[in-house]
Amino acid sequence: MQLLSSRRVRAAAAGFAALALFLTGCTSEETFSYTPPAQVEGALPDETVAAMQDAVANALAASGAAGAIVGVWVPWSGSWVTTVGTQEPGGAELSTDMAFRIGDETRLMTCDVLYALVDEGTVELDAPVDEYVSGVSGMDGITLLDLCNGTSGLGSSEETVKGAWLNTPERVWAPLELASYGLGQARTAPHVTYRGSDTEYLLLGLALERVSGLSAAELIQKYVADPLDLTGTSLPSPAAAKPSTGAVLNGHHLSQVEGGYVCEAPNDITTLSSSTGFTDSGAVSTIEDLGRYAQAEASQALRKEGAEPARYGAPLPAYDGAPSWLQATGGGLLVGSMIGQQGWTPGYATAAYSDPTTGFTVAVVLNDSTAGSTFVSYLSWELAAIASKAPAASGQTAPEFGLPFTAEQYHQAIVDAAIPCVAPPAG
Repeated sequence: MQLLSSRRVRAAAAGFAALALFLTGCTSEETFSYTPPAQVEGALPDETVAAMQDAVANALAASGAAGAIVGVWVPWSGSWVTTVGTQEPGGAELSTDMAFRIGDETRLMTCDVLYALVDEGTVELDAPVDEYVSGVSGMDGITLLDLCNGTSGLGSSEETVKGAWLNTPERVWAPLELASYGLGQARTAPHVTYRGSDTEYLLLGLALERVSGLSAAELIQKYVADPLDLTGTSLPSPAAAKPSTGAVLNGHHLSQVEGGYVCEAPNDITTLSSSTGFTDSGAVSTIEDLGRYAQAEASQALRKEGAEPARYGAPLPAYDGAPSWLQATGGGLLVGSMIGQQGWTPGYATAAYSDPTTGFTVAVVLNDSTAGSTFVSYLSWELAAIASKAPAASGQTAPEFGLPFTAEQYHQAIVDAAIPCVAPPAG
């Protein structure tokens, strides 16, 4: 992945500032800089691109989404950053600079903030939740680490409030109000299994605000977006708005009628309050930023080398009966050797994964949330399986890198899960 020229300018300016401090006898705090893995310039081979193009088209047809933005970076072979489809059926074209809501990738950022504050000595991972979040009962023995790892046993608010999100997208939710719907659900035993509910990351966001004295938006900006130079990434204010004041990927959901879904007339839900997701799924980004973030996150670039405890060191099965290669911890999912996250928020479904050793990265967004994360997760894995076999460019050597599933497996899974599209009701 190549840095934008504006990033080079800012880096140069930072260098001159540091030199000025040295010449004047002043000292500055230790600075952080992130350099992505070396990336072969140029496109991936035509055969690889054709297979990925077919994969995205298949996912759009099956999911009812009108468009997708995709980024695939294969450091030893090339990259593919593109759009497929349109804003709406038969609508305007897409562009790769469009902003969108990134759903559950926000969980990773929330945990980044937690570990940053831990590494600073501001808070401890095993701090009890009820020490920092008031008005919540039954939290005995549950820690901030449990919230990040998805092991608190708390239920999810999603199914209870999903209808309200879609019908009143401009409503501003108090995080604790939203979490209360999950707190009222049946719980599982803490510490022993992964559940990964939105309630956990909502409460974690509130705790981190209390610990730091900063807002969740300020925390993500300070500890994630600024250090990694993610200029298109933020947690927006709660006021209902589009994902950005610039170019935006429109988000949709489909109406369900007898026999299926009205795919040709999607409901626009681009304007939304970020409070529907807060520190669970409220952040926005662009495809280049999301790919850059996924690479940095997989390698834990925001932490000092060798920092303990290792965030992804003790994963658990992602669900009962999950394949051995699909595990979860630290706010993310471990898919084979890749680390990342997938999920949905009203209007969008996203997935982003990266291999920490090679920098191999896949990021994708669909502009419809009707089917949750089913199609975007399958598509991201299919794209990864295709791209992982891309041959090395001239002068490069392909690493020993593979995935425990095939592209054909998830291409068929997408076909099998396809939603039925029907004509709108007469009148």
